[in-house]
Amino acid sequence: MPKALSEDQVNEYHRDGFFAPIPCLSADETAMFYAKFEAYEAAHEGWYEMSKGQKLYLLQTWARDLGCHPKILDAVEDVMGPNLMVWGLSLFVKDAQSPSYVSWHQDSTYWGLSKPNVTTAWIALSPANKQSGCMKMLPGTHKWEQVTHRDTLAEENLLTRGQEIDVDVDEKDAVYLEIEPGEISLHNIRTVHASAPNQSDHRRIAIAIRYITPDVKQINADGDSAWLVRGEDTEGNFIHETPPEADMDAAAMAEHDRIMELRQGVLYKGVDGKPAHIKT
Repeated sequence: MPKALSEDQVNEYHRDGFFAPIPCLSADETAMFYAKFEAYEAAHEGWYEMSKGQKLYLLQTWARDLGCHPKILDAVEDVMGPNLMVWGLSLFVKDAQSPSYVSWHQDSTYWGLSKPNVTTAWIALSPANKQSGCMKMLPGTHKWEQVTHRDTLAEENLLTRGQEIDVDVDEKDAVYLEIEPGEISLHNIRTVHASAPNQSDHRRIAIAIRYITPDVKQINADGDSAWLVRGEDTEGNFIHETPPEADMDAAAMAEHDRIMELRQGVLYKGVDGKPAHIKT
């Protein structure tokens, strides 16, 4: 029996490639994570530079706590099964009235993962709606094979390479995932999705946690790592990570530096240049 979703909701995820909304965090928890995010941001002069390596849970205990939050794991287990590893965690922040956007894409394009047994839990810490630039999805596209993408390197595009699918998209087919603070959405690595600029007067703050099953492999580099958060690792395809007990722990920061170098090599493999907002 599912732990967080109904059987109909699980079926909807597998039919469409996504599902939302899913209540997970209480109001107090959401406020606490929001405050910890802002404290982290203030301490490091912005959120982007130290977040781009997709491993913030190796640096910050609040990100670690989100990655293994029982209610989030229950929802992910309902659609992926009992053995779960965190492969990455990224921040997606759009300031009020920001032109930043995300182009139509598949997450699977440049991650170097061997199969689509990958689900993103997208956690809202502030309202995500049409006005603030919530995610929009194309139902059923998780059943597509990998689609060719083109690199735009556009400065306002929040994706690493400004990548976009080389397929015409009819916006009328899009489903908007409007969720409130403390709610999450789930989507498959192959589901085509995007988001528009934030036209509201508040920030849109989201944390995207990438969960994989142990049978997934990294095929574009050696030495990739992941964090076993539920069940068991039945395959041994990733180095096991141990998140820190304290923020900015020296050993965890060293592992973060190693994996950032590896991941940047995977993400930018074959691209000529990088977007202007990518600092190296």
